[in-house]
Amino acid sequence: MPGEPEKRAEGTTLHEKMQPQDMPRERLIRCGRTSLSDEELIAIFLRTGIHGRNVLEMAQQIKEEAGSLEQLGRMEAVDIMQQCKGIGPAKAATLAAAFELGMRAVHEEIRPTSITMAEDVYRYFSGGLRFTTQEGMHVLLLDAHNHLIRCVQTGLGTLTRVIAHARDIFRDAVRYSASRIILVHNHPSGDPTPSQMDRELTAEVAKAGEVLRIPLADHIVIGSPRKEGGSPFFSFREHGLL
Repeated sequence: MPGEPEKRAEGTTLHEKMQPQDMPRERLIRCGRTSLSDEELIAIFLRTGIHGRNVLEMAQQIKEEAGSLEQLGRMEAVDIMQQCKGIGPAKAATLAAAFELGMRAVHEEIRPTSITMAEDVYRYFSGGLRFTTQEGMHVLLLDAHNHLIRCVQTGLGTLTRVIAHARDIFRDAVRYSASRIILVHNHPSGDPTPSQMDRELTAEVAKAGEVLRIPLADHIVIGSPRKEGGSPFFSFREHGLL
């Protein structure tokens, strides 16, 4: 019944084992969201546990079964249901929506007024693209002062490749009178090193840009921060390939 405390197998409830002020939701309100652990934040979205596992135990299990918080953030609702035992559609959808909303908030917050270097592009995209499981091609349309006109997606691929054509890449550039463009795509593996296909596409787009007089300012490959160090992105311009 709605409002009933979650029952545990041994006949106790989560509320009986924790003081009200120590419950995740109450602690968040009292101490702020940064005071909570990953598991406690997940528990707030789950709201209740299931028979034999209270909500905090369930939250811990979900994180462990996903592999990491980052991996959990990459999952669609159906993936969460398949990977994490005991999670139904309602809880899976709530978690997936929470992660997506967070990514969109980060993406909106760091939207630059102008783009002058590859680091600006990485900051703009890293909050969202690093969590996707497919390669996707995006085009940043810039005016004569490097102000962002808009960002458009022109291709969606697989785990290892994205299919994009110069005609699709420049269609919106012409439509919105862009002065220059920047190509951006992600590598779900986390390694931003460009493939031979990436290099060939860059050369093709650069040549088309010369004809249309809408130069390709850069092509950025987005990866993930790596424990061994190294840049989480690759800039064709900064590496002298444009």
